[in-house]
Amino acid sequence: MPVNVPNFITICRILLVPVTIWLIINHAYGLAFAAFAIAGLSDAVDGLIARRFRLQTELGAYLDAIADKALLVSIFVSLGILAELPSWLVILVATRDILIVGAVVLAWLLGKPMEMRPSLLSKINTTGQIMLAVTVLAALAFDWQLGHLLVAGEAGVAALTFASGALYMRDWVKHMSTTDVGKQQ
Repeated sequence: MPVNVPNFITICRILLVPVTIWLIINHAYGLAFAAFAIAGLSDAVDGLIARRFRLQTELGAYLDAIADKALLVSIFVSLGILAELPSWLVILVATRDILIVGAVVLAWLLGKPMEMRPSLLSKINTTGQIMLAVTVLAALAFDWQLGHLLVAGEAGVAALTFASGALYMRDWVKHMSTTDVGKQQ
């Protein structure tokens, strides 16, 4: 199956991840902010093209999720290493995503694959994480002082990340606890 235009755009977004991280760790915050903005725009564009021209594919859904998580978690980790975000928040964000991916893989390995559909809470969480990342990058790029706004953003993201992770884990346990009709354990 050849790669279609939306998938190509998503692959380019994945390739933008190491560039963005390199820019952050080299304190080129203005360029890192621009790269993150381009990644966000490309995410919207690839989705629009895929829906408009009915080019949605299973590969595209996986690539899109990989691109989103790779960029967001990498930015959080980079900002955490530079002490621009607290390490406890970076650990929480990364751990949530690792647990979710691990749970999905484990379910698949155990013959109980799960269809992963982001909940409304998960979408709100991702939006909050994006807003915090873009705000911190903008503050670094444009020398803004965030003060209490940063503390509030961190607390909000922490609460959303914890709650959405707990919801995913609850759903996973429920899924793994069910038995298929006609099968005996």
